[in-house]
Amino acid sequence: MTTHSRRDILKWGCAVAAASMIPSSKVSAEQRLAQATRGTSPLKITKIEPFVISTPRPEGPLSDNVEMPPVGTMTGRAGIGNRLNHSFPSRTPGHSQTMLVKVTTDQGIIGWGEAHAPVAPSVHAEIIKELFAPILIGEDARNVGPLWDKMYSSQRLRGYATGFYTESIAAVDIALWDILGKFAEVPVYQLLGGKYRDSVQTYAGVGSVEAAEELMQQGFAALKMGFNKASSNNFDYVKQISDVIGSRGQLMIDSLGAFKLHEAIQVGRRFDELGNIGWFEDALMPEDTMSYPTLTEALDTAVCVGETYSNRFQFRDLFMKRGADVVNPDVCRAAGITECKRIAEMAETFGILWSPHVSTGLPPYVAASLHLAVATPNAVIIEGGNIHNATDVRGSRGNILLKQPIEYHPGRAVVPEGHGLGIEFDDKELAKVIVS
Repeated sequence: MTTHSRRDILKWGCAVAAASMIPSSKVSAEQRLAQATRGTSPLKITKIEPFVISTPRPEGPLSDNVEMPPVGTMTGRAGIGNRLNHSFPSRTPGHSQTMLVKVTTDQGIIGWGEAHAPVAPSVHAEIIKELFAPILIGEDARNVGPLWDKMYSSQRLRGYATGFYTESIAAVDIALWDILGKFAEVPVYQLLGGKYRDSVQTYAGVGSVEAAEELMQQGFAALKMGFNKASSNNFDYVKQISDVIGSRGQLMIDSLGAFKLHEAIQVGRRFDELGNIGWFEDALMPEDTMSYPTLTEALDTAVCVGETYSNRFQFRDLFMKRGADVVNPDVCRAAGITECKRIAEMAETFGILWSPHVSTGLPPYVAASLHLAVATPNAVIIEGGNIHNATDVRGSRGNILLKQPIEYHPGRAVVPEGHGLGIEFDDKELAKVIVS
């Protein structure tokens, strides 16, 4: 038997390894080039386009639909509880508005994002056109984190850290994550570290005892209702729905900042007695940050707050004071996936659960929230479980605008598995709701 030198063995091994790597079918030069450059070639931003959306389309200017209660509107409660009511935001009754953004790159990869823009979405569009587009055109779209910092730093020394500003950042940031996922050919959740689960529990809004029973029968284990008056009749209605749910699930309460601290404690202690209240959400006005730790300490029921906050620094202060048991940041308000991931991770550090707030948005809003929720261990539930009408834009959560709808089941939503956000608009359907 011939004895081979170590060098001969290595040569033979390398030859076998090389042979095993030769594909059985012919690979084109373009395919080899794409394989060689993927992950390393620049992906320059060439265009950023905001689109104002309204469903249904308005007959006149968007501003014609904005409404608020008259100046001096009172709460309508008894005694000292009858005071000026500051808990009514501006609304657009009969219309649902938002703003989408489309980011295009020199390799033809595009990404879609969305801002939380239920009122005056044209403001967000102008911020993106006049501020963000000039500083982002020509940049490498793969640099999601650095570009987030560039946008945030563009006005931070001028004091802008919330509102239209961070909502506009969110739209572009989500679009960049969509692009990165398509470029890497993986879902966004994979870029975030992988998924802990395939789907996320959803809760449904409920307005009557009959509806509560029907939703429980469908498969929902969590329902949510509004509560903004401390009267006995109002509380009796909560108790009726709580009794219908019983031990089968939980009822969440949303008060939209209706109460002062002493009122919220009184109301919350009555919720404690019911035993199946999942959380008491936005009991206090957003600015009353000093009172939330006191409320949290006083109640057994979980206190939920966060949809009105716009950055991790606000949440840091909330966490340091133990001002919440659950937080519900809004990915399209709190500066996008990049910032909300930081918030979710910080909440986990403090042992706090989180739930994505998903308001009146369209598929980029929903998909971004789902990807972030499945990729974070402390996400427990997501807003927006009701699919009222699959043929209506608002009733379908915007699924009618997609070639392949986001998968909803009673009580849960499934994260899209396609590249990026995993959604693809039907251009003809989308054109029907674009205002400008």
